[in-house]
Amino acid sequence: MSFVPSTTWRMLSQDPPLLDILRGLDGVYHRATGCLGNVFQGQSVFLRRAEHIVALEKRFAHLSDSALQDLLVGLRDRFRRGRETIADLDQAFAIVREVADRTLGLRPYTVQVACGLAIEAGCIAEMATGEGKTLAATMPAIVAGWRNRGCHVITANEYLAQRDAAWMAPVYRYCGVTVGWLENAMWPAARKRAYDADITYGTSQEVAADFLRDRLALGRIRGLSAALLEQMTGIRPGPVDRLVQRGLGCAIGDEADSVLIDEAVTPLLISGTGPNPDQEVAYVVAARVAAKLVAQVDYQEDRGHREVALTSAGKARISQLAKDFGSFWAGARRREELVVQALMAKAFFLRDTHYVVDNQQVVIVDEFSGRLMPDRTWRAGLHQAIEAKEGLDVQLPRETLARISFQRFFGLYAKLAGMTGTAAEVRNELWQIYHLPVAVIPPRHVCKRSLRPDCIFLNEEAKWRAVIAEIRSEHEIGRPVLVGTRSVEASESLSRRLTAANLDHAVLNAVRHDAEAQIIAGAGRSGRITVATNMAGRGTDIRLGQHVAALGGLHVVATERHEARRIDRQLFGRCARQGDPGSARAFVSLDDELLQRYAPPVWKKSSSVAGEGAREITSVFSRRRVALAQRRAERVAFRRRKEVLHADHWLDEHLGFTLKEI
Repeated sequence: MSFVPSTTWRMLSQDPPLLDILRGLDGVYHRATGCLGNVFQGQSVFLRRAEHIVALEKRFAHLSDSALQDLLVGLRDRFRRGRETIADLDQAFAIVREVADRTLGLRPYTVQVACGLAIEAGCIAEMATGEGKTLAATMPAIVAGWRNRGCHVITANEYLAQRDAAWMAPVYRYCGVTVGWLENAMWPAARKRAYDADITYGTSQEVAADFLRDRLALGRIRGLSAALLEQMTGIRPGPVDRLVQRGLGCAIGDEADSVLIDEAVTPLLISGTGPNPDQEVAYVVAARVAAKLVAQVDYQEDRGHREVALTSAGKARISQLAKDFGSFWAGARRREELVVQALMAKAFFLRDTHYVVDNQQVVIVDEFSGRLMPDRTWRAGLHQAIEAKEGLDVQLPRETLARISFQRFFGLYAKLAGMTGTAAEVRNELWQIYHLPVAVIPPRHVCKRSLRPDCIFLNEEAKWRAVIAEIRSEHEIGRPVLVGTRSVEASESLSRRLTAANLDHAVLNAVRHDAEAQIIAGAGRSGRITVATNMAGRGTDIRLGQHVAALGGLHVVATERHEARRIDRQLFGRCARQGDPGSARAFVSLDDELLQRYAPPVWKKSSSVAGEGAREITSVFSRRRVALAQRRAERVAFRRRKEVLHADHWLDEHLGFTLKEI
C-alpha cells in the first residue's frame, strides 16, 4: 500500500491557504518589513559568506572521488534527518563546487555561490544575464533534494526543463540525488516517476495542472483515514494510487519574475466538455452581429483595460438583429454577453500578435515569451469568439472542473525561492504577494553595456525606416545585431523590409522556431542580423564571435517599448554579458500599442497636430511620457494580478463546493 505524507495530504485534501494583499495599517507594516527584509538580505551578506565557501576549496581539491563521496554520504544523512548546521551547509556548497568542476568542468564563481545562498535563504536572487544561474541553482537544489521532500525547479518552457535537467544530471548523480523532468505528452506513470525524483524540472503550467488533477482524483474524500479505508477495501483502486505528485516541499523558480509575475495574470483551469452544443452556432452568429456594430455609436472601447461597453443604441440594435435568431437569443443578458465577447475578439485580440492560426486551430502566443501555447485556451467564451472571427470550426465551450491562481499555488510550497535577471522592478509585488525579499547579486565583471537614448517618432513608418538605417549602419562595420519585436506580425513585417533592403537575416518567432537554439547561439557572429520576438530573451546565451568584441560587441535594437520595464531589460541584457562590450537602443512611435493604450490622450492629440510623415519627436519630454506610459501599464497589470488573487478569496467565501468524482 502506498503512503502519502501527512503534509502532502493536507495540501491535497483541504482548501489551499489563501494569500492576500494586506490593507490599511497592516499593509503599511507589511511593506515596511519588506523594505527591511530587502535591506538585510542584501548582496554583502551573501557575498561575504560566498567568499568563505570559496576559501574552502583547498580542503576538497586534493581528495579522491571515493573520499569526496564518503563526505557527501555523511552530509546527505544529516540533511535528511534535519540535523544540519550552518557549517554543514557551507561545506555542502563547497563540495558541490568541486563536483561541478570534476563532472562538467565548471566551477561556480563567488557570485554564483552567493546566488545559491540567496535561494537557500528563501530569496529571489537577481543576477545578470549570462552569469550562470543554471549552475548556481544546483547548490540549493541538491540540498533540498537531500532533505527528501522533493524540489521542483520551475523553468520558463519545456525545452529549458529538459535541457537543464540533462545538463546538470552528472552533478546530481555524483551527489547522490536523482533528477527528472516533465513533458506535456507524458503518461501519468512517467509523471509520477519524474515527481518521485529528488529534483524535478518542469514548467509552472505542468506542475500546477498536475496538482489540480490530483485534487480532482480525490473526489469527495477530505481525509487521510477515509482514503486509506477505501483503498484497503479493494473495491476499486484507491485515490492515493492515482496521485502523481508527492507534495510541494520546495520550489526554485528559474526566471522567477516570469513564473511568479507574468504567469500570474491568468489562473490555471482544468476543463471538461461543456454541456451545451447550441453555443457553437451562437458564437458564429455573434461574430456576424459584431461586424454590423459601429464603434463609438453602438459600443465604447476601453483599450487600457481591454473592455467593451454596449451603449443603449447598441443594445437596441442587437435586440433588433436577434429577432430571427431563435430562442437561444431571446434573453437580453445572454445575447449581449456573446456580442461583447465577439467585439473584444475583433478589437483587442489580433492575429499574429496575440495568437496564430496553426493547422486550422487558434493557438495563443505568450505575450511575454513570444512562444506558442497549444494547450491553453482563453476562458469565458473568448477563445470560441476568436475562432468564429477567423471563420474556423468553433470548438465546444469547456466546463471548468478545477481552478487555481498561480499566486495561490506557489503559496502552497513549504519553501519558495528563485532567480532571475530582472527582479528589482517588482520587488514590492514579490514581497506583498509571496513574502519573498529580493537579493541583487553584482555581476562578476563590470558591465560594459552602452544604453543609447530612445528615438521617438510620430508614426510607425518613420520608426521602421529609422530601424532599418540603424541596422544597416551597425551591419556595415561588422557588428552582429539582434532586433527584438513584440509580435509575430511585427517580426515578419520587419523581415520583408530587410529583404527589400538586401540585408540578409534570420527570423525567430512563434511560427519559425524550429532552429531556435542554433539561431540564438550564432547571433553573436560578425555581421549577423537576427530578428526575434521575446522568445530570444531567455534561456540561451549569445556568445560573441571572433573579433566582434573589438568592433563593439552585440548591438540590440528594441522596435518598441514593452508594457513592463523588466521585458526591455531582459532584451537589452542579451548584449554585454560577462564583461563583453555591447550596446542597445529602443525605437518608439506614437502608433505603438503601449502608447495607444496608456499614454495620456492629451499628449497623443498634441503630437498628432504637430505634422505628418517621417518626423522624429525625440526629446527629454517625450522620453518621460513614454516612461510614464510604462509605469501606468505596470500599475494596471499589478491590479489585474491582484484581481485574480481576490477572485480566489471570493470563490472560497461565496461559492464553496465539493468537486465531483471522476
